Amino acid sequence: MNKILQKEFHVERDDYANAGMASSQIKSTLKQVGVDPKVMRRIAVAAYEAEINMIIHAWGGVVYLDVTEDGMIHLIFQDNGPGIPDLEKAMTPGWSTASKKARELGFGAGMGLPNIKRVSDEFTIESSPAGTSIFLTFRVEE
Repeated sequence: MNKILQKEFHVERDDYANAGMASSQIKSTLKQVGVDPKVMRRIAVAAYEAEINMIIHAWGGVVYLDVTEDGMIHLIFQDNGPGIPDLEKAMTPGWSTASKKARELGFGAGMGLPNIKRVSDEFTIESSPAGTSIFLTFRVEE
């Protein structure tokens, strides 16, 4: 399907000072193209959770935003490792491997991946020691 909008955003490891910047830019971009606020809210939740996971657990990465002619919004979060050793555990609400620093800053409650899956229309995650990729799809109309 043809893309009508395509953007990418970079996320740095341990960059707590800019936590939420990419997801805010995604929300702003989608608002400019007139995405329904209810859909945008779900996208913002998923994007924020995935971005925070990249900051806490990964070695940085890239977020890709694609809006297609067929009314779909696709987000891909690709990080550079170290991967998730046990995806089943990582999908369990409350299970976390967040560092002490992340927890002291109020992050790492173990709800990120479950929340992302809950608010997305389609959710796929792939992980290896080379990195983790999360593929999300949202329908523009509820």
